[in-house]
Amino acid sequence: MSSLFGVPVDAAYHLVFALTNVLTPVLGGVAAVAGIVVFTAAVRLLVTPLTFRALRGQAAQAALAPQVQRLRQRHARHPERLQRELTELYKREGTSPFAGFAPLLVQWPVFSVLYLLFRSPTVAGGPNLLLSRTLFGAPLGGHWPSGSGPFSAHGAVFIGVLVLLAAACWLVTRAVRRVLPQAAPGTGAPGVGGAGTALTVVGRILPYITVLIATFAPLAGAIYLVTSTSWSAAERLVFSARTDRDAALDGNGKRAPRQVARGTVENG
Repeated sequence: MSSLFGVPVDAAYHLVFALTNVLTPVLGGVAAVAGIVVFTAAVRLLVTPLTFRALRGQAAQAALAPQVQRLRQRHARHPERLQRELTELYKREGTSPFAGFAPLLVQWPVFSVLYLLFRSPTVAGGPNLLLSRTLFGAPLGGHWPSGSGPFSAHGAVFIGVLVLLAAACWLVTRAVRRVLPQAAPGTGAPGVGGAGTALTVVGRILPYITVLIATFAPLAGAIYLVTSTSWSAAERLVFSARTDRDAALDGNGKRAPRQVARGTVENG
């Protein structure tokens, strides 16, 4: 266990284990799974404001994409002038090229703690008792490629969880297409330059990398990833719906970049 995350992982373990004990009289053998789901959802709820802030930043970049592309074409031979113009544009519209990244980076330690909790065989100075629980007979500490075999009865439980995760990833990628920067009209250039391209690539590919990670993670870790990814999909669908609602309320059916970046705050 990394000393950097040791204390928060231990604290999270005690909370999840206590929640599992509370749920056991009601849910029996699936109490540990329910504890993982409930605790993960609670943590995701706490960091939802950061997620929506990131999504607002991404939406603002999408709205600014045509202007940014025109500036890049106009000042292609004068990088210093281009940088000044871009800085003024972002300042004027109340956003930045990295508005969609920073809030997500802040969340990274939180999600790292949760993932470490659900994949570490030892925690809080002893064995991780959560991993000794089961889901339909499959141990939460087991791995799909090993154990009873990938196509055994236990393996079928893993496959079912991975299918759910893949479905959640698909929902995330669908929502990402609506909130991440798209190609600037008439240019064929993606997004807002390097930042927009990176956001698009990461947003569309990263969810499916999660499936690969879950394939080699303990079942408890895979369940955590299903819950967290499903929450991400719900957040993005809600954000898209709110953005569409705001656009419908606007007289022209469009929102200015500043409105995209800040209107959701006012409505949220």
